[in-house]
Amino acid sequence: MNLKKMTAIVLAAALTAGTLCGCGNASGVPGAEETGKADTQDSQAASPKETKDVTIWYYWETEGHQQALSKVIEDYNTSQDDCMVTAKYVPFDDFKKQLSIGASAAELPDIVILDSPDHAAYAQMGIFEDISGKFDVDDYYEGTVNSCTIDGTLYGVPFGVNCLALYYNKDLLDAAGVKPPTTWDELKTAAGKLTTDHVTGIAISSVQNEEGTFNFMPWVWSAGASFDEIDSKGGQKALAFLQSLVQEGVMSSECINWTQGDVVNQFMAGNVAMMENGPWQIPTMQSQAKDLNWGVTLLPKDEEYASVLGGENYAVVKGGNVEGAIAFLEYATQDEQVKYLMEHFGYISADKSIAENQFDADSVYQPFVEQLEYARPRGPLADWPSVSDAISLAFNKVITGGATPEEAAKEAQTTIDGIIR
Repeated sequence: MNLKKMTAIVLAAALTAGTLCGCGNASGVPGAEETGKADTQDSQAASPKETKDVTIWYYWETEGHQQALSKVIEDYNTSQDDCMVTAKYVPFDDFKKQLSIGASAAELPDIVILDSPDHAAYAQMGIFEDISGKFDVDDYYEGTVNSCTIDGTLYGVPFGVNCLALYYNKDLLDAAGVKPPTTWDELKTAAGKLTTDHVTGIAISSVQNEEGTFNFMPWVWSAGASFDEIDSKGGQKALAFLQSLVQEGVMSSECINWTQGDVVNQFMAGNVAMMENGPWQIPTMQSQAKDLNWGVTLLPKDEEYASVLGGENYAVVKGGNVEGAIAFLEYATQDEQVKYLMEHFGYISADKSIAENQFDADSVYQPFVEQLEYARPRGPLADWPSVSDAISLAFNKVITGGATPEEAAKEAQTTIDGIIR
């Protein structure tokens, strides 16, 4: 071990021994100010209460997100004087690298807020604290808890979540005499009736990256398969169904180039009658397409309803100020703070008891709350990025017609087996 790292560890141990969060005043004498001795009182006044900071790393670049987190931190710091919490912005492109470098250099924060599919990789590196039994997640959506649980051990707390559902243009559906579809067969029929010279029935982001995988996995799960069963009856069925939408002309092959942002732009322009997308698009639609008459419903199902879980998790770093970190998380996950954060993030609370009362019954967000009941995490798996690449490639190939569903599924399965078997 190098001298720098040894010094950091020794210093950390010394700080932990002397300045644990929640310690009393510096004199260690309870009620000393009541003894009537002026010198003792003066000594107490001159000795500030010892604290140990809690630091947080996050990657949100949106100013509103940063301000919302800062507000909760400031309120917490004002509410107590045991710990001072500060936060540091780390750009998303550098976040994983800095987390890995920090782990080897013993220079990590006390809490990280990270993308949920990345959680497993860092938990298996051993840098996150086991908080099983230290934090109650009984009321949280099962999928959100699974995203930060490895082999039955809890390594984090869900921050906030989102998922995918089906948006539809009410005016176009009414004109075509179509009701919002609930099954795959109904979806294909509806998309056919809605497709004209200027409108395609449905759009699904099919780019070859994590965004493509994010949009594809609900169809795999709905068909009864999983991420490690792409070359199965269910996996092939999901690939074949989505390929048929393009082959029958009810979904544009241009979807291979459309991000979720591009898809919503096509929907707002009236070029697409239905789309798979998330709740983070709602503020944009409400501000930029005020005259658009639209609704949201569950993603149509094959064998079962399904969606994919998005969002972030909190993780407590092992060897840091664990006590102080958990104390902050207990504050930040209270109803008032969660509702404030979710409102400013456009997210849904991962705590089911809060989410169920987060929106009015007629809110456009409400279908996403219902959809969360069927949402699943990607993984959890330390090698998820590599698996995701294989899945999005298979999805992309069938959309472009570069491979049959059987060929694409077999190729993806071979790659995935080589990663996880």
